[in-house]
Amino acid sequence: MNYGIAFTPLVPSFVLWTAIAAIVVIAALLALTRSRGAAVRVAALALIVLALSNPSFTREDREPLSSVAVVVVDKSPSQSFGTRTQETAKAQEELVDRLKKIKGLEVRVVDAGQADGETDGTHLFGALSSALSDVPVDRVAGAFLITDGRVHDIPANTAALGFQAPVHALITGRKGERDRRIAITAAPRFGIVGQTQTITYRLDDQGVTGQSAKVVIRRDGEEIGERTLQSGQTSSVDVDIKHEGPNIVEIEASPLDNELTLVNNRAVVAIDGVRDKLRVLLVSGEPHSGERTWRNLLKSDASVDLVHFTILRPPEKQDGTPINELSLIAFPTRELFQQKINEFQLIIFDRYARQGVLPVAYFDNIARYVRTGGAVLVAAGPDYASNTSIWRTPLDSVLPAEPVGVTEKPFYARLSDAGKRHPVTRGLEGSASDPPHWSRFFRTVDTRNAVTAPVMTGADGEPLLLLSRFGEGRVALLLTDHIWLWARGYEGGGPHLDLLRRMSHWLMKEPDLDEEALRLQVQGKNLQVIRQTMADSVSPVTVTSPSGATKTLTLTAGDPGEWRATIPANELGLWQATDGTLKALTNVGPTNPKEFSEVTSTTRMLQPLAHATGGDARRVVDGSSIELPRIVPVRTSSVFHGDGWMGVKMRDASVVKGVGVLPIFAGLIGLLLLLGAFAATWLREGR
Repeated sequence: MNYGIAFTPLVPSFVLWTAIAAIVVIAALLALTRSRGAAVRVAALALIVLALSNPSFTREDREPLSSVAVVVVDKSPSQSFGTRTQETAKAQEELVDRLKKIKGLEVRVVDAGQADGETDGTHLFGALSSALSDVPVDRVAGAFLITDGRVHDIPANTAALGFQAPVHALITGRKGERDRRIAITAAPRFGIVGQTQTITYRLDDQGVTGQSAKVVIRRDGEEIGERTLQSGQTSSVDVDIKHEGPNIVEIEASPLDNELTLVNNRAVVAIDGVRDKLRVLLVSGEPHSGERTWRNLLKSDASVDLVHFTILRPPEKQDGTPINELSLIAFPTRELFQQKINEFQLIIFDRYARQGVLPVAYFDNIARYVRTGGAVLVAAGPDYASNTSIWRTPLDSVLPAEPVGVTEKPFYARLSDAGKRHPVTRGLEGSASDPPHWSRFFRTVDTRNAVTAPVMTGADGEPLLLLSRFGEGRVALLLTDHIWLWARGYEGGGPHLDLLRRMSHWLMKEPDLDEEALRLQVQGKNLQVIRQTMADSVSPVTVTSPSGATKTLTLTAGDPGEWRATIPANELGLWQATDGTLKALTNVGPTNPKEFSEVTSTTRMLQPLAHATGGDARRVVDGSSIELPRIVPVRTSSVFHGDGWMGVKMRDASVVKGVGVLPIFAGLIGLLLLLGAFAATWLREGR
C-alpha cells in the first residue's frame, strides 16, 4: 500500500505560477513594511492558490512482481567432449534448485548453441535475449551461463545486453586440456575438371608444443598423399579435380596423446568441379528439317564449344566444279577424327550415313574413343536402316541395337518402366498422362538385339530411345528423326530441350544423372540420404557421423527410381554413407567451424563481460568433484560475487492493482478551509 499527494490544477499552469509569484511578491512587501497580520494574509492567499492546484490524497494498492533470473545451458557439440555433458547436467540441476529456493525469484532455463549446420559457432546471448524478450528491464535479476567458455556472440559492452544485472559464467571442463586440429587457411570453392587446385592448411596444437603429426590427404575417400608436419606448421596440397560436382577432400592428422577430441583432427573441403568448355562434335548427314534443332540447342549453351561437320554435297554428286570455288577451306577430317578426337566430350551423328567422306578407319577410332571414356549420340533416321548405315562399320561394336527397317506411321512417344526410373527421362513434363501431352512422331527405325532396355518406346511399343554403356564410355541411340516436331510446336510440341539436354549431360557423365548413385544432401537441419537406382529394391544404408557414430537406415520409396531417408544433421563435419557398394560424402557446416577451432575450456572469454556486470566466471569442477558457489540474493550493490558465492539482483518491481483518490478541497472540506482562511483574515483586520 503506497500513499501520496497528487495535483490536478483547475487552471492552466501559467496562471497558477503567476499567482504563486504574486503571493511571493506580496509576502515580501508585507515583510518589508512590517505590516500587522502579514502571516494570516499570506496564508489565506496560499490556501486559495492551493485550492486552484486541486491537491488530492492518493492510495495505491500494489502487487510485487518477481525478479527473473535466466539459466542458459550450452548444448553445442563441444559440450559433449570429455565429461562436460555430465558436468553440465549436474551444474544445471544444482543451480536451478538453489535459485528456486530464493523467495520472489522466477527462474527460466533455456538451451542454446545446438548445431544446425547453418549457425557457425556457439551463440548463447541470442538465446538469453529471447528468454528475456517479455521481461521489463527492471525485473531482470541476472543470468547464468553453463558453458565451456567458447562463446562466439559475446556482446562488446554491457549496454548491448539490454539490462543492468550480473552475468555469471559456470565453466565446464578441466584445466590443462590438450587438443590438435587441422585448420584450412586457403581453399577454392570451384575447380576446372582435369586441372588442379591448391589447398593450404595448418597443424595447430593446444596445450602442448613441439609435437609432430602424420597428415593424410584423401580425395573422395581415396588416399592421395601423406606427410609429416610440426605443430604450427603450414603446408599445401595440389588436388586433381577428377569430376563434375563436389570433390570431397579430407585432410586428417594423427591423434595427440590424451587429446580432448578427434573430431577436429580432420578438415574437409568440398571443391565443385566444373567444365571450362564442353567440346561437342556434331556430324550431320544430308540436310533435313531437324538439323537446326541440334545446332540451336548446342549453340544456345554458353558452356558448349561446338564443331559442326555437315555434308552439303556427297561425293557421288561431283560435277567437276573446282574445289576452290566450292569452299574456302577443306574440312579437317583427319585432325578431328584421328588426332584430336579425344579432346571432345561428345560426338553426335545426326542422320549420318557412310558417303565416302569418313574412312572406315575413323569409325574404328570412334569406337575406341567410346570404350576409353568418350560419348556418342546417334539421332537416327532412314539412314540408320540403309545399306550405308553406320551400323555397318566398326562402330557397330558400341551401338546398342541393330537396325532392321523403318516404320512410317503416327505414334506417341512414351516412357517405359525403365524410363520412369531413369534420371534422363524421369518426370519429363507431360509424361504422366496417357497418351502424353506431346505431339506425335511419324517415323521410327525398327531394331533388334538391343543390349539394354529402352527408356522411351514408340510405335507398337518398339524401342525409341536407348541409353547404354560400353567400357568407360556411353552411347545414346534416338530412333527417330522427328524430334524437331517438338521444337516447332507441332500439335503443342514436347519437352525437347529437357530431353536433349539431359541426354547430352548424361552422356558427358553428369553425376546427378547417373542411374545408380548414392547421395547425401543437407536440407536445413536435416541430412537427406538419396539412393538412385533402376532396381526394384535397395539395401540399407549405413550413415557415419563426424564423431564416428553409425546408424543404419532403411530407405523408403519416393519418386520412381528414388529411395530416401532423413536424419538430423546434428554434428558439424564430414558425414559418410554407404550401402556396401556405393559411397557418398558431404560436409555439414563451414570448412573451418568456429565450434571446433578451439575446444579447450576457458574462463578468459567471458570474464571481462562478467566482471563488467558485477558477475564472475569460474569453473564448476574443483579438483575431481563439482562445486557450485552459494547463490545469494542482493538488493543494493555493484558487486555480485565473492569467495564461494554468486549473487542475483533482487528487484522491487510491482504492478498497481487499485488506486484511491481523496480531493482535499472538494466539497465541504474545501469550503471550510477557505472560509476559515477568510474568517481568520477578517478577525485579524477587525482587531
